[in-house]
Amino acid sequence: MKFTRKVKIAAGVIVVSCLAATASVYAAITPNKYPLAPIYEPEFYGSPKSSIASAVAMPAGTATFETSGTTPALINKDGKTVYERYGDTETQGISILQNIEKQLKEQGLSLKDVTYLRVYIAPDAAKGGKFDFDGWFSAYAKFFATQDNPTKTARSTVGVSGLVNADWLIEIEAVAAYPSNHNQD
Repeated sequence: MKFTRKVKIAAGVIVVSCLAATASVYAAITPNKYPLAPIYEPEFYGSPKSSIASAVAMPAGTATFETSGTTPALINKDGKTVYERYGDTETQGISILQNIEKQLKEQGLSLKDVTYLRVYIAPDAAKGGKFDFDGWFSAYAKFFATQDNPTKTARSTVGVSGLVNADWLIEIEAVAAYPSNHNQD
């Protein structure tokens, strides 16, 4: 009986040792999950060649401002086509980003504070029912990853079957981070 108990204890010690060794190896090859030093402003990650960030780390306790789905401005209520009433995807994207910029300004923020955009694009009948992703990318490029605004947001662009108004080709949600009051020495 004592021999069986000793074997079970030894087997348990071996299993625990193997698990500890595996965890140590995993920890050694896995990057830190958290920054080694505290961060006080959002940190953007990704390829310098990309116009968007692959991820954004937010400091603990960061206050954010989030817009609902923002839609394009009406250009001409009497227009005969979608393009005359609201414009193409690029024009609509530009008007939405201008609207978001205005909302941010009212909060003491700017497009430089935007960390994430969620974009919904509807098919454009004038483009054979296809999504005009290039039109959206062109609108984005006028506001982000520019000389005036080097911020490259994390972003999702999703094709949807339609939006609330059949004339809308794009709708955008934005998340902005309020700057920290922390003084770095």
